[in-house]
Amino acid sequence: MSLEKKYQDFEEKNKLAELGGGTERIERQHKAGRNTARERIKELLDPDTFVEMDRFVTHRSTDFEMDKNKILGDGVVTGYGRIDGRLVYVFAQDFTVFGGTLSRANADKVVKIMQLAMKMGAPVVGLNDSGGARIQEGVESLAGYADIFYLNTICSGVIPQISAVLGPCAGGAVYSPAITDFILMVKNTSYMFVTGPDVIKTVTHEEVTKEDLGGAMTHNTKSGVAHFVAEDDVHAMMMIRELLSFLPSNNIEDPPVKPCTDDIRRADERLQQIVPDDPNKPYDMKEIITTVVDDHNIFEVMPYYAQNIIIGFARFNGRPVGIVANQPAYLAGVLDISSSIKGARFVRFCDAFNIPLITFVDVPGFLPGTAQEFGGIIKHGAKLLYAFAEATVPKITIITRKAYGGAYDVMSSKHIGADVNFAYPTSEIAVMGPEGAVNIIYKDKLSGEERTRAVEEYKNTFASPYKAAALGYVDEIIYPKQTRFKIIQALEMTQNKVKNHPARKHGNIPL
Repeated sequence: MSLEKKYQDFEEKNKLAELGGGTERIERQHKAGRNTARERIKELLDPDTFVEMDRFVTHRSTDFEMDKNKILGDGVVTGYGRIDGRLVYVFAQDFTVFGGTLSRANADKVVKIMQLAMKMGAPVVGLNDSGGARIQEGVESLAGYADIFYLNTICSGVIPQISAVLGPCAGGAVYSPAITDFILMVKNTSYMFVTGPDVIKTVTHEEVTKEDLGGAMTHNTKSGVAHFVAEDDVHAMMMIRELLSFLPSNNIEDPPVKPCTDDIRRADERLQQIVPDDPNKPYDMKEIITTVVDDHNIFEVMPYYAQNIIIGFARFNGRPVGIVANQPAYLAGVLDISSSIKGARFVRFCDAFNIPLITFVDVPGFLPGTAQEFGGIIKHGAKLLYAFAEATVPKITIITRKAYGGAYDVMSSKHIGADVNFAYPTSEIAVMGPEGAVNIIYKDKLSGEERTRAVEEYKNTFASPYKAAALGYVDEIIYPKQTRFKIIQALEMTQNKVKNHPARKHGNIPL
């Protein structure tokens, strides 16, 4: 064979690999409102930085005449590239090839880039669009899944792992995204479930559509499985790029600092008026957060789920931080099962990747009721407590208004290891609200006027920041308008914080 013919063959094979399942299937993918694996990678990575690996891998199955049907790449595109100039590994399932189903061979491709990512200390982004296990391969396909799950677990807390679910993701396929740090779904085109509508109808006789069972909004509002929802594939890739801009490449590095053009001493007079005088009146905690962070920008995580707690990434003087905040505009900012779990996982992620935690507190307590108690609020509330107590990153807390009972302790109080605790003059730090406290202390012994006086006295003594400040539980009482500069000062002061826990294999979080 001549040299020219060899190069020609090489070129043809390259073109074949890039075509995946062929033009007809690519058109079908586009008609369904979804991009192909290669198009998604192109949108995700910096231009001309993608380096593909294992382009010519094919499956090794011989059953069901599969040996007569081989497609180069075998249904997954893997490799590495750059996002904002930083190294990132990526795998994208190709739905045009065998419905993106997982074979032993393409599981090996995913495993290879995950192992490389661990060695090089770089994030992994998985673009999922797959019909699940390749049935023709039986247990080999299941083994491939388990190898990926195992690596997801080993990588956890070492390198960031992000999963975009951009089409179907069913059965065993859901567990790899579930172990990763963040799951992003796309409206109307992606869904996740362990068992599909047909199986559910057979077993439990419930009728449910794919969208209602496992669509993007279901998992972003009801189950809390997903963290973000995108309008389409392109939007999804932009969201991943923005998310990665807040994260370090691995657990040894610090998060990337961006040049800050926002005045660090910026004091907004509006902050003086946001917290109402009436302790029972709601207000939007996001107003405080967006006013004090760099460029008024917070990248919120799980914005549609457990809205009584806000979590997300922002920057102060160019440095990324994790924000955890009660939301008095929703359920009065009370802590319940869903918000505790949402907060706890986020706190643990930030701690794993050296991202300081800024906590805004306005919490009247834990949500009462049989549904919460039977659902295990004690255990789930303890997750948030455990996460904050375990975290060794810089922890800065600002009490804006209510900090009552056990919920005061849980929300990154001084007692569970917060480094700097601020309070507004509007804050109330007590075991419970003045009315309830007086009812318990005096039972029914007081008449109208005496009772009013007792409530006022309790308010002045306990429902203020001064008692806590006198005991050193609050480091400084500040004007709301000083919040931005005070947080930046505290972040600079805690920048070189070192805290080590006693030697152990790992703790036993109340799961």
